[in-house]
Amino acid sequence: MARIAGIDLPKNKRGIIGLTYIYGVGPSMARRILGEAGVNPDTKVSEWNDDQLTKIRTFITEHMKVEGALRSEIQLNIKRLVDINSYRGSRHRLGLPVRGQRTKNNCRTRKGKRKTVANKKMVTK
Repeated sequence: MARIAGIDLPKNKRGIIGLTYIYGVGPSMARRILGEAGVNPDTKVSEWNDDQLTKIRTFITEHMKVEGALRSEIQLNIKRLVDINSYRGSRHRLGLPVRGQRTKNNCRTRKGKRKTVANKKMVTK
């Protein structure tokens, strides 16, 4: 079982795909990590030997911010935006889309489940 940055990588997947299970590592970064470590991207995680695993682990710890450290940095960046009352910070605070999307029809993921507002009834004379 390959364990990097506190994450158990799936044994039956290719190296590039397996590394993307780590928060902060995408496909292109996984390709770069494997290139620096001298590991073939098409070999499965279960076929990595201890030397290759050590090279991958040391490259990630020395050159990258992943998992908890990355999550906390992102949270601090969002908190800073909220504290300085920037436009993006106010959108984060209100739970609305931050990057300029329209909100009339879409953005249900960000706004949550619909809240129905009832119409006022007409007073009859």
